[in-house]
Amino acid sequence: MKQPIPATLVSLAVIALAGCTTYHPQPLPAAPNLTRTPSLTVPAAKFQLPQLAPHPIPTNGLDQTNIVTLAVYNDPTLKAARLQDGIARAQMLQAGLLPDPVFTAGFASSARDYGGALDLAEDLQSLITRGAAKAAASKAEQQVHLNILWQEWQVAAQAGQLFIQARTNQVLQHVIRRHVQLLHQQYKADRIAMQRGDQTSTIVSADLSQLLTAQDQLRNLQTASNSTWHQLDQLLALQPGTRLHLIGPASQPAITSAQYRAAITALPHRRADLLALQAGYQSQQQTLRESILAQFPNITVGAKLSRDPVEGVNSFGPQVSLTLPILNRNRGHIAIQRATRAYLRQVYQARLDTAVNQAHQLWKANQILAAQLRNLRAQLPQLRRQAAAARRSVQQNQLDSAAYTSLQSIYLSRQQEAIQLSATLSASRAALRVLLGLPLDLPPQI
Repeated sequence: MKQPIPATLVSLAVIALAGCTTYHPQPLPAAPNLTRTPSLTVPAAKFQLPQLAPHPIPTNGLDQTNIVTLAVYNDPTLKAARLQDGIARAQMLQAGLLPDPVFTAGFASSARDYGGALDLAEDLQSLITRGAAKAAASKAEQQVHLNILWQEWQVAAQAGQLFIQARTNQVLQHVIRRHVQLLHQQYKADRIAMQRGDQTSTIVSADLSQLLTAQDQLRNLQTASNSTWHQLDQLLALQPGTRLHLIGPASQPAITSAQYRAAITALPHRRADLLALQAGYQSQQQTLRESILAQFPNITVGAKLSRDPVEGVNSFGPQVSLTLPILNRNRGHIAIQRATRAYLRQVYQARLDTAVNQAHQLWKANQILAAQLRNLRAQLPQLRRQAAAARRSVQQNQLDSAAYTSLQSIYLSRQQEAIQLSATLSASRAALRVLLGLPLDLPPQI
């Protein structure tokens, strides 16, 4: 006759099943999550850059600070990166949990009686390694936070550079259109003069060449502007083709020599990606310590209740099992963790060396760009006066249109160069601040 299942075993099974987490499937989105109106969609508690606190979106346009803030809040890639924080917290929880006790049951019967055994045991190895495992998970969680901060920093810098480029493109298009219009008027006038026999075809061909070159510049700028706007829409999670009204200056202040030297000295203590690598290395230190602790004998303790099916005698007592560290001793895992630690140390050293080299290169480039911009801006007032004088001379019939067009073209070309060089310098200064781990220097809110 089959023996009924003991009530104790049924109760334990019910308790175990009651504590299990249920599974709920979650489908992937079927459509893009984009809007045509910029708004703040991330709680301020999840935002790590202190100088970009949430503030109302102005109705008269968006300045550089608005664009940077919206990008860091709404960038889809950053939203996904912030979810890694939940993974790190879950891993921290996992590191602090003790293993569940192991329950085993066996039943037997004979012609005279029934018997079996009930065992309940707990592995004590995790108690030895638990401190190191929690410390490793804590540093790993810190590394995730710092990596998110570094990504926020980079997105903020990218948004600032796109703002500078978008504002620059707006100004440049106005200047180049003026240049195209000027060259077109000169080409039209010379072509009419050639038909009268008052101008040579060589001059007309030169006019056409200059006009086509200026038109090419305008077309290239329109293509670049389209790319900039789409990158900005993507960063702000806006529908493609959304055009924002940008206002305010598009410039970055210079970094002084004293600021640069101080930033280089403090680079390992302030740049988020370097701090993240430091946290990852410290986490690996604890992982190595955990592997070393795991080489000690693995002890499992518990209790056993048994009944002999022949004699019908019950017995109860403690039970201990011990893994003898003779052959394995966790040497393979220890070697792996030591090699990993050495690798992470070299990765950090390489990143630090590269950061210093890149910062110095960009620092020197900024100085070169600043000197070039000063020289170019110093020429503009004289060119502006010459262009204005040429305009008056043409109106008084004291200067031919070709000379006037030449002077105006020189002035407009130098003006374009100054605008582009100023934008390049501002973007380069912003990039240098990121490389040095300096706070973003944005215009104050109006």
